[in-house]
Amino acid sequence: MKTAYCIAGKVVRFALHNRKIYISFDIPYFMETKTINPIARSPTLETVLMVERVIEKYSGEFNRTELWKKLPKKVMWQTYLVILNYLQSINKIAVSKEGIIVYIWSPDSSKKFMNRKRY
Repeated sequence: MKTAYCIAGKVVRFALHNRKIYISFDIPYFMETKTINPIARSPTLETVLMVERVIEKYSGEFNRTELWKKLPKKVMWQTYLVILNYLQSINKIAVSKEGIIVYIWSPDSSKKFMNRKRY
């Protein structure tokens, strides 16, 4: 069973296989600066959340290779890069000029924005 949603010009597809959720992203050609790796794997939601937690824990301390080595479970490098690109595209992480990954998502700011008075 596949379901597709369009979020900010990006098509997000969810597929359920053996009770795991697989997420794939179709980024429009004009937004893509690099070629898409045909070998890249689609990560499960569990893997995306695991990587996000590790980045939040070690925010501003390590580059992507060092963070990859800190993951509690092994993740293929291509899958890891897909997750990093996704987190960067939804503005949850930022990468400095030195390659250091910083977690920039603020749930409190998000709640304030959603609850603001609208005219």
